Amino acid sequence: MQLTDVAFKAYDVRGVYPTEVNEELAYRVGRVFARKLSAKKVVVGHDIRLSGPSMSSALIEGLTDGGADVVFIGQCGTEMVYFATTFLQADGGIMVTASHNPKEYNGLKLVSAGARPISADTGLKEIGQIAVNENIPHELESGKNKGRVTERNIMPDYIDKLLSFVDISALRILKLVANPGNGGAGPVFNELAKRLPYKYNMLHGNPDGNFPNGVPNPMLIANRKETSALVLQEGADIGISWDGDFDRCFLFDEKGNFIDAYYIVGLLAEVFLNKQPGAKIMYDPRLRWNCEEIIKRLGGTPVMYKSGHAFMKECMRREGVLYGGESSAHHYFQDFTCADSGMLPWLLVTELMSKTGKKLSDLVGERMAMFPCSGEINRKVANAAEVIAKLEKQYTGGVVDYVDGLSVAFDNWRFNVRSSNTEPVLRLNVETRGDRALLKEKTEEMLTLIGGEEA
Repeated sequence: MQLTDVAFKAYDVRGVYPTEVNEELAYRVGRVFARKLSAKKVVVGHDIRLSGPSMSSALIEGLTDGGADVVFIGQCGTEMVYFATTFLQADGGIMVTASHNPKEYNGLKLVSAGARPISADTGLKEIGQIAVNENIPHELESGKNKGRVTERNIMPDYIDKLLSFVDISALRILKLVANPGNGGAGPVFNELAKRLPYKYNMLHGNPDGNFPNGVPNPMLIANRKETSALVLQEGADIGISWDGDFDRCFLFDEKGNFIDAYYIVGLLAEVFLNKQPGAKIMYDPRLRWNCEEIIKRLGGTPVMYKSGHAFMKECMRREGVLYGGESSAHHYFQDFTCADSGMLPWLLVTELMSKTGKKLSDLVGERMAMFPCSGEINRKVANAAEVIAKLEKQYTGGVVDYVDGLSVAFDNWRFNVRSSNTEPVLRLNVETRGDRALLKEKTEEMLTLIGGEEA
C-alpha cells in the first residue's frame, strides 16, 4: 500500500482512504505509538465509516506487535475513546475517524494518558515521519511480548458519566427532535433517552457508513433543513443534530431556527458560572464579544485561545479552565477529562430549559440581537496567506491580534479570518454590536475581497 505523510495534520491524521490513509499506515502508527509512549495499555475505537473495522484491525495489530495490550471498544464516538482512556487508566487511546469529512475519508485521533491530545507540536509530526519513512516489518518487535486484545462495552460507564452533569430530578417533559445523520450518535442518544423524561422523534438514527442521507455535517446549511422541518412538524421544544463521530452537536430552537454555536458557548458559560462563580471560561478568537460580555458580567475570568481541540485542551489544563467552547461547536469540560463532548451540551441546555421554564429562543434571542454574527463562511482560495495579507492592508485603524489567524476589531464590528487546520479553505467570521445592516454590509464587502469559491 502507498505510504505518505500528507494526512498528518495539525492535530490529527485525516485523508482519503486508501490512497492517503490505509491499513498499512494504521499498522505503522500503532507500532510507533506503542514505542514512543512505552504503552502497556491502549484504547481503540472507530466511527461508522466502512473502512473503520479494517483500519482498527491493522492498528490493533501494530499496537500488539509493539507490545501494548489493547482494549477495543468497537464502534463509538470520539469522546468515548477519550472517556475510556481516562476511565480505564490506559496509557493512550486512538480513535479511527475522519470526523465530519466525506465518506471517502478516514483518519486517526491520538491521545496519551488522561486523554491528552497528541498534536503536531506534541509528537504527531514525529510519529508520522517515523511511520512513513522507517522500515517497520509486520512482526513482533524484538524483546517484546505480543500484547493481548480485550473487548469492553464502555457504554454503561460512559452514560453514567454524562448523566452526572445534570440533575435528572429537575428535568421536565420536553419534546426533542434528534438527527444523528446516520452517524454514530443514535445508539448513545437512545441509551440516554431511557433515563430521561423526554419524548423524542429521531431522524436518520441508524449508523450507516454509506451516508445514505449525505455526510453528517450540520455545519453545511443544506444539512439543517430536515431537522428544522421536523422540529416544526412535531412541535418540538428543541432539535439536536451531530456530526459523524458526534464530538459536536448543533441545536435548533422551537421555531426550527438553527442556533449558531457561538451563542451556545455563551449560554453554557452562564450555566457553569452560576454553578461555580469566578471560574475561568475559555473561548476562541473567531467570535468573542458575546462570550466576553457574559463572562465578565457574571464575575468569571475570560480565557481566549486559538481554535483546534488539541490547543484548546492544552490551554484548559494549563489555565484550570472549567468550561470552554468554540464557535465550531466543540465544547470542552474540565470534569470530562478536559475533552470535547457532543452529548453534554444538549443535556445541559435542556436542563436549563427545564429549570427556567424558558424556550431556547428566549434563552439566546437577546444575545443574538446584541451581537449578531455571520456564522463561519468558508472559501476555497489559491493562496490563503496572500488573501489574509490583503485584508490586513485593507482594514487599518482597528485593534489587531494574531492569536488565531488575523483578527481586527473596530468600535462596532470585528472580523477574524484564518486558514483551516484540516481543510484547504479560508474561514471568515464577522460580528457587530447590535447592527445587522452593518453585519450584512461588511460580510459581503469582505467576501468580495476574498474571492474564491464556496467551500
